[in-house]
This record gives sequence, structure tokens and C-alpha cells, in this order.
Amino acid sequence: MEIENISLAEEKKNTGNDLYKIKRYDAALQLYTEAINLCPETPAYYGNRAATYIMLGDYKSALRDAKQSVQIDSNFEKGYMRIAKCSLAMGDLIGTEQAVKKFLELDPSSQALKPELISLKQLRDINEKAASCYDKQDYRTCLYHCDNAIKIAPASIHYKLLKAECLAMLGRFDEAGDIAISIMQLNSTNADAIYVRGLTLYYSDNLEKGLLHFERALQLDPDHKKAKSMRVKAKQLKERKEKGNELFKSGKFKEAQVVYTEALALDPINKDINSKLYYNRALVNSKIGNIREAITDCTCALENNERYMKALLQRAKLQYNLENFEECVKDYEKALKFEKTMEIKNLLKDAKLQLKKSKRKDYYKILGIGKQASDEEIKKAYRKRALVHHPDRHANSTEDEKKEQERKFKEVGEAYTVLSDPVKKSRYDNGYDIEELDQADVDPQQMFRQFFQYPGGDSNFGGGFGGGGFGGGGSNFTFRFG
Repeated sequence: MEIENISLAEEKKNTGNDLYKIKRYDAALQLYTEAINLCPETPAYYGNRAATYIMLGDYKSALRDAKQSVQIDSNFEKGYMRIAKCSLAMGDLIGTEQAVKKFLELDPSSQALKPELISLKQLRDINEKAASCYDKQDYRTCLYHCDNAIKIAPASIHYKLLKAECLAMLGRFDEAGDIAISIMQLNSTNADAIYVRGLTLYYSDNLEKGLLHFERALQLDPDHKKAKSMRVKAKQLKERKEKGNELFKSGKFKEAQVVYTEALALDPINKDINSKLYYNRALVNSKIGNIREAITDCTCALENNERYMKALLQRAKLQYNLENFEECVKDYEKALKFEKTMEIKNLLKDAKLQLKKSKRKDYYKILGIGKQASDEEIKKAYRKRALVHHPDRHANSTEDEKKEQERKFKEVGEAYTVLSDPVKKSRYDNGYDIEELDQADVDPQQMFRQFFQYPGGDSNFGGGFGGGGFGGGGSNFTFRFG
């Protein structure tokens, strides 16, 4: 019976070898397994099946078979060769070294593992560089080294997870999550994979789920330092954010400002959460009158997340309130690119109108009045400013000063012409250009005389510019300020 088994096992092995040569690895694997079942103490069968597993990319199973082959026969050279190949592919530097050493003890002159020795040296150098970059938080360069390591060790869970961690720290959460999830599907108890998955959630503004993954990793590995650190950070950030929100809702704005500031200091690289914290603090600063600080916070929120519409619209609103209309228009234009809504279109239209108006002469400012000034207040303001800037009052000034006062006197006249006329004032308030208001031929001196002239012919505003009149000029007006 035993001889028959040996004969049948050899037949299956030989058929398996033929299939292996034509790359029908699954069929070959089945025959090698049948041969092992017939003769479980034959190391060559395990060796052949290990070689097949390698071709199928199943290095874990290949390593198991290779180790079994040398356990049966400690002098089975091919077994050590395959242990070395599998260990290298899985990124096990020590396991590779030990297998190579044992193989060379059996055959010192063999060059069969020379490629593995070269790759082993390369992988050791890459490993040191990757570790150094990781310690320096140079995740981009570390990622580069991980990719090179994976070329040598394609089955290395360690390098794949290190790569995923670097991707997460660089904001490439989908790629990082895919790697972590694929490893978790193969081994749901891999604490490192669960930790990395937690990172991708935590940095994607999913604090709750991130925290749950860090806690799960610690259940599997209570000494997991990274998971411990991130669990503490995530809990503190969650607590501070929720506390700030509660204080804001209850109207305790200064206290909320302090708490949001504390939260922002916890993890400067968590862009998604920090963008919301900056926005929340911007709202707080707006409430307590710190408008410029609120604008700065909105800008910081957008630096962390350039498509954060709430922060963009809030900054536009604050710029509008400060009459920084150019910046306001830029923000609304950017917002409209992201969301083409009628509300944003109307806000942009209004901001453009205000920008246009801001570039004209501000007649309200020239007269020193507010936009809600009454007719009587407009008259009083004109009277006051016209007297201050009338050229006769500055007859003894330098030529430059005379020109400046003449310019201001003319502007005062223009301002009064427009603001004292209900039709022109309405058109001016609605953004029409100055040139469209039909007041280019206004004579400021004539307006002045008409304004101050009483029906009897002379103005009765006595007292005037000193000496009873404008002094030295041709005007005979006298002023009484009452």
C-alpha cells in the first residue's frame, strides 16, 4: 500500500510539474496537495507546492510549506531558498538573513541566492531611510521609500501600512483607506491596519469613527503607542469642539473663543476639523465685534479647505460690512464657481454695485453726513463745508493750498447739487455714474450765492471770515452765524 502511495504521489508530482511549466498554477497546486496527502513526509512535495504558492503571490502559504519541508529534512536546500524568497517578499529582513545563512552552510559555493542577497541589502538601506524620514515627519519622502520597498517586498504588510499612514498624513485618505481596508479584510485583528483606518477617518473629519478604531486597535494591542496617542488627541479634540459649540449656542462668546483656540492647538495638521474650528471661531469673533480677526479666521479655514462654502460666504459678508468691496466681489465670484445659486448671484450683483459706487466720489463723506441724512441736515452740512472751503477765505494761502481749497469747494457744490435733488440723489444711491447725473456744468460760486442770498439781494450772514467779509476779494457778502 505504501509503495502504491509513493508511486501515485510521484505520478501526481510529475503531472503537477508539467502543469507548473505551462503556468497552470492552480491545477499544479491541486496535484501537489494530493501528492502531500499521499506522502506527507516528502519534503520535495512541500517545496514544489511552496514554489507554486509563490507564483500565485501567496507568500504566507508558501513560507509555511517551505518551513515544513526543512522541518522534515534539515538539509533540504530548496526549502531554505524558498524561505529566503518568501521572507524577502514579506519584508522579513531577519528571516531572510537566517535562511540565506543556512542555505550557504549547506552549499557555500552556490550563487543561487545572490539576487536575494543584493535585494536584502537594498531593502535594509531603504528601511533605514524610510524610518528616518518618518521620524522627521517627512511623509512625502517616506512614501517614496515605501514604494521602493514594496517593489522588493510586495507582500510586506509593514511597508503597505507605513505607506498608507504616510498617505493619510498627506491628505490622500481614499488611497490610505483602501490599503488599510484590504489588509483588514485578510486579517480583521490586525491592530496596525485598524489604527491606519482610524487615521483616515479621523483626518476626514469623522472623529467618532476614528476614535472607535483607535480604541479597537488598543483592545487588540494594549501597548500600541500610536493608537494610544491618537485616542487621547481625538478625545480631547472632540470634547473641546463640543464644548465650544455649547458655549456659542448659549451666547457665551468670549468663553467659546478661548475653547476653540485651545482646540485648534491640539492637532495643527488635521485640516478638515481645523477648518470648521476656524470657521466657528470666526462666528464668535463676529459676535464680539472682532471683524478683522473673524476675516483672518475665515481665511485660515479656507487655507485648510478651499471649498468650504460657509467660510467663503462668511468672509465675503464681513468684507462687505467693512466696505472692502473688491475682496468681497472676489469671494462671491469664487463661491459662484462652486455653487451656481440665485442667492449667490444676487449677493455678487449687489457687491459689484457697491464696488462701483465706492469708486465714485463719496458725496456723503464730502459733506460729512450719513446716508440717511434729512434734507435739513444736507443743507446744514453744505452751509458748514462751503464756508470752510470758500476760496475767499484762503486768499492769503499758498498757491497749492488755494488750488486744494478750490477743489474741495467745487466738490462740496457737486455733492449738494446731487444730494439736495431727490431724483439725482436716488440715482446716485442706486449706483449711477457721476457723469450720468447731469451736473457737470455746476458753477460752485453761483450755487454758493444762490444758497446764501436772501430775497432782498444781500446775504445777512454777518460776521464772516474776519473783517466783515471774505477780505480782499470782490465779494460783498457778509455773514452772520447764528
